[in-house]
Amino acid sequence: MKADERMRKVSSDQACCCRREFLQTAGTAAGALAFLSAGTVVAGESGPASPRVKKTPTVLGAFIYNPTEQLKKKGYWSWPGSSFDPEGHQRAYTPKVDHLARQLNMQIRMEPKPLDTGQAVSRFIDQVKRTQPDGLLLFLFKKWLNNYAERIVKETGIPAVVSAPLGTLLLGRSRPWQQRSGAILINAEQDFGAVEDGMRMIRTARWMKDARLINLKGKQTQQAEVPSLGTQVRTIPVARFVEAFRDVGTSPDVKRLALAYQSQAQEIVEPSPDDIRDAARGYFALKRILKDEHGDALMMDCLGGLSKPHKHVPPCMGFMSLHNEGIAAGCQADLEPTLTMMLGYQLLGQPGFMHNPSWNTATNHYFGAHCTAPSKMNGPDAEAQPYILRSHNEAGWGCVPQVLFPAGQPVTMAHYFLKKEPQMSIYTGQVVRCYPKLPGGCRTNFEMEIDGVEDASQLVSAGHQVIFFGNHGRRLEAFCKLYGIKVIGS
Repeated sequence: MKADERMRKVSSDQACCCRREFLQTAGTAAGALAFLSAGTVVAGESGPASPRVKKTPTVLGAFIYNPTEQLKKKGYWSWPGSSFDPEGHQRAYTPKVDHLARQLNMQIRMEPKPLDTGQAVSRFIDQVKRTQPDGLLLFLFKKWLNNYAERIVKETGIPAVVSAPLGTLLLGRSRPWQQRSGAILINAEQDFGAVEDGMRMIRTARWMKDARLINLKGKQTQQAEVPSLGTQVRTIPVARFVEAFRDVGTSPDVKRLALAYQSQAQEIVEPSPDDIRDAARGYFALKRILKDEHGDALMMDCLGGLSKPHKHVPPCMGFMSLHNEGIAAGCQADLEPTLTMMLGYQLLGQPGFMHNPSWNTATNHYFGAHCTAPSKMNGPDAEAQPYILRSHNEAGWGCVPQVLFPAGQPVTMAHYFLKKEPQMSIYTGQVVRCYPKLPGGCRTNFEMEIDGVEDASQLVSAGHQVIFFGNHGRRLEAFCKLYGIKVIGS
């Protein structure tokens, strides 16, 4: 499509598109609000919550193949063929699985004997049903036993990672796995990186089920559990942040962090030294709340206290520091993007940037912006992106980070939708530019060219989207497939 034709299309579609965007966003927000409102009010609590039990993720596994001696007697091997040594592969794979379990802090128990008969499969299925592990790991070493793996997945209903070395399955047997929810097939040559990804998915789901998300909002204490994911959302009065901020004071730790914010900034535009110090105090206040409430992540109704008279400082620098440590921090008490960031960090090992969505009609690029962002977008151990210290653009005061994303950076954009049937929108693309001194919008901003999308205004809409550095579309899609989350928009 030529540029002038594209612009006419954007202009003609703009009115209906904006209306659709409003309806989709309003519907999504209403669903999340209804969930939070349905939480149980915790009356008369004398103190913070007790810790949630954190369970070690457990996986049961098995090798599926016919013993070599049995095949010799039969005189015919079929795929993977007579040169494939299943016993040798089991001996080679077992220590790799053990190493993976230690590396991911999981419990992966592999059956010592291969499943080679219907009776052996039945015993394994009974064991799975009794123990109810978090996931299954099946190594399929024989084409004609594919039906055993299918039977295990169907009868147990447990999320399963099935790995078959390349040259084991023909297309007619591998393709149906692509349509099967609750399982992912790795049909590749001894790809333990893909097996590790699968185990991380199971670990992520277990972590989400045991996690507690602290919601600083309103005046009441209440709790609710996110359907499907199982994450507990514990809402506590936003006044707790004001109290914690007051109690922190100006300690040596606060002074050191304020100096780090100042010295690491590429430039300081509006904030005063007092603004930077108060931003550091905000971080320690948030950390205290997380510790007291045994929280794994938090979100906050942050905008309400920024207008005059100021009820609290912008928590945006504290959010940046939490993200850099691997703790998701959601703006405006928005549940869905906060869950997206929690999922993303556990699965990808990287924080996400939650932002307001828009688009540049002149270039047909997606545009996003917010007044906080992780500076360590590649993970806690990676080098930080440069940032500028600015005031909160909408409130006009305080100290927030303007993180500068590099042009050409591949990114993945996602949003988890809390619906009766959970959904996730997933897009990939690359950063085209960011504007260091853009007068409008929020401070951290970027433009993105989205793969396979002609019109950036036609994206699946949500009040806040989340981007992660890197192309993680297939990994997120596999996670969604494993856990029955409908993928939209990719």
